[in-house]
Amino acid sequence: MTKIALIVGSVYGGAQYVAEQAEPLLASLGYEVALYEEANLDTVLGFEPDIWLVISSTTGQGDIPDNVFPFFSEVKNRFPLLTGKRFAVIALGDSSYETFCSAGEQFRELLLDIQGLELAPMLRIDASETLEPETIALPWLTEQFKTR
Repeated sequence: MTKIALIVGSVYGGAQYVAEQAEPLLASLGYEVALYEEANLDTVLGFEPDIWLVISSTTGQGDIPDNVFPFFSEVKNRFPLLTGKRFAVIALGDSSYETFCSAGEQFRELLLDIQGLELAPMLRIDASETLEPETIALPWLTEQFKTR
């Protein structure tokens, strides 16, 4: 069974809620899913995921949320090349800010830099257009993951 590490970066709970809705959806599509609210690189690697799915909001001046920043730093500073490891990113933000979806962008760039294979273009969800990001994220996930 294909394994997905679902890595969450959340400040006010929006990205967390999307991830909590995504977990059973992905399981229903036939994946084994592990949800990481406070991701640790060794723990994620121990799960041996086939796919990394990052769902993150952006905070401050385009910053990565505190709960996932240590993981981001671990990957950036310690990780060998992913070489073909598949990944996808869902970024939550507010387009009224110059740093719209910056945390997701930073994760995407990092995973590409270490030679990850992007499954689909990053999904950007704009808080100024929807109050329920899961209504956009879940259909996108179904489309991206139903045949993989």
